[in-house]
Amino acid sequence: MTQLNRIRNFSIVAHIDHGKSTLADRLIQSTGTVADRDMKAQILDSMDIERERGITIKAQTVRLEYKARDGHAYILNLIDTPGHVDFAYEVSRSMRAVEGSLLVVDASQGVEAQTLANVYHALDAGHEIVPVLNKIDLPAAEPDRIKQQIEDVIGLDAHDAILISAKSGLGIPEVLEAIVTRLPAPKGDRSAPLKAMLVDSWYDAYLGVVVMVRIMDGVMRRTDRIKMMQTGAAYGIDRLAVLKPQMVEIAELGPGEIGVFTASIKQVRDTRVGDTITHERHPCTTPLPGFKPAQPVVFCGLFPVDAADFEALREAIEKLTLNDASFTSEMETSAALGFGFRCGFLGLLHLEVVRDRLEREYDLDLITTAPSVVYHLHMRDGSLRELHNPADMPDLTLVDHIEEPRIKATIMVPDDYLGDVLKLCQDRRGIQLDLTYAGSRAMEVYDLPLNEVVFDFYDRLKSVSKGYASFDYAITGYREDFLVKMSVLVNDEPVDALSMMVHRDRAELRGRAMVEKLKELIPRHMFKIPIQAAIGSRVIARETLSAMRKDVTAKCYGGDATRKRKLLDKQKAGKKKMRQFGKVEIPQSAFISALKMDG
Repeated sequence: MTQLNRIRNFSIVAHIDHGKSTLADRLIQSTGTVADRDMKAQILDSMDIERERGITIKAQTVRLEYKARDGHAYILNLIDTPGHVDFAYEVSRSMRAVEGSLLVVDASQGVEAQTLANVYHALDAGHEIVPVLNKIDLPAAEPDRIKQQIEDVIGLDAHDAILISAKSGLGIPEVLEAIVTRLPAPKGDRSAPLKAMLVDSWYDAYLGVVVMVRIMDGVMRRTDRIKMMQTGAAYGIDRLAVLKPQMVEIAELGPGEIGVFTASIKQVRDTRVGDTITHERHPCTTPLPGFKPAQPVVFCGLFPVDAADFEALREAIEKLTLNDASFTSEMETSAALGFGFRCGFLGLLHLEVVRDRLEREYDLDLITTAPSVVYHLHMRDGSLRELHNPADMPDLTLVDHIEEPRIKATIMVPDDYLGDVLKLCQDRRGIQLDLTYAGSRAMEVYDLPLNEVVFDFYDRLKSVSKGYASFDYAITGYREDFLVKMSVLVNDEPVDALSMMVHRDRAELRGRAMVEKLKELIPRHMFKIPIQAAIGSRVIARETLSAMRKDVTAKCYGGDATRKRKLLDKQKAGKKKMRQFGKVEIPQSAFISALKMDG
């Protein structure tokens, strides 16, 4: 039984690449939690894709035991959180399970957009925050300037920020001491009925669903029968453990502790994050406030390149949904691509990660259609419809107006690139809300349509700022705009996989770029092929792919011109007939290239 004042629960928050996972490695190493022979870099990043891209996707937890300078032994529960905006949901969730945060800031890069977003998550959760300046052994490090920047931009007192190098282990003992002395102990009543928060759950092939909990009040024992308050389902606990990254079984978890249990739960769907877990016989009276479920914001179609792989794709998606509740999918069919799934994601990185995992872990070849967002269609009869796929757009005479999602984007960029970034935001129909300075860096806040951001905004932003800009966004709501559906016709047949929603003022530009690109990508046939972009029945752009021609007059030597004319007319009639009945084969590579369009 651990006393409450000997427990510290904390998370590590920072912008991408500022050294969260490396700091977690050093803390694990210096407390001797993992033997040196088992230690590897980014030990908490368990997925191959996390290790390869060098990013954290799932928040990971580990329990450290630390003997402080005051002679007492402390238990430290550490949650290493993702830094990427798409996984902000993971961050806000992890924050509720702990009382304090280490804010890691790169001593050469300074405060970035996501540093700010993650600090606000921590402040919303009522955390005590300890600033830590990492990478101070770099020649470009400027600790004094960055301390001042933290005070100016975030408003945190940073004069006693801890200076460390997570790579070399410099300053790690000071971090451990600060966790014990500067972060608060958890509160909780051991004698009250059990009240535990469900922080996370994942599927293990051997154990079934593993559920991570933070105990608020009461005690959870290995022999208990528990009840989920949201779903009302009851289970008997099979095993109770703490993570030192590996599971170590224990007899009970008391207030303030974080641990995991298994209870023969079959599906991750049955465990809702933020749910309150209590005893079946003596339940607590009021549940914890819980979380809003994660709302997917970007949708796209996933189709197998080979139609025979459809069943394999269905199984893979089902298995992936077991571990990732924020990823949604439903079946759809497309004339051009066959059977597939319409999937919802939290953002573009989430989409890439899920697609990479499907291709890698389940050995599938996939085609991804253009990402689109959810539009609200206000119909003339007063009803509201959600449009996930532009191909499903109803007849425009029935629609009163269309609303699109807007985001509030925070961009931090060095002064030299400010003009280019402002121009990019204007080009993407942005509305400037704010522009402030912190030293030589500008922080601009823009209201942008999400539709313009999901295509290639992030890539363009990185290229116009030579990689120095950092970007963070939050969805603010819906607003009406003049949006239309642009469809692409090849040989007078609509290609549903290429239809998209565009702003009316941009439609011609987008349409022209699309048909020009398709003209290069579609191989020539024996008959000429018109490629058109249209809004409703009005064609706004057209290119014609010329036919391959056989020289039918080659065998005519001299003689009357009517002989040649006759042969040419015969060929012309044949081409006309071919075009009528001919099918245009659009290769898969053409789809993929056309969808990667750079406006």
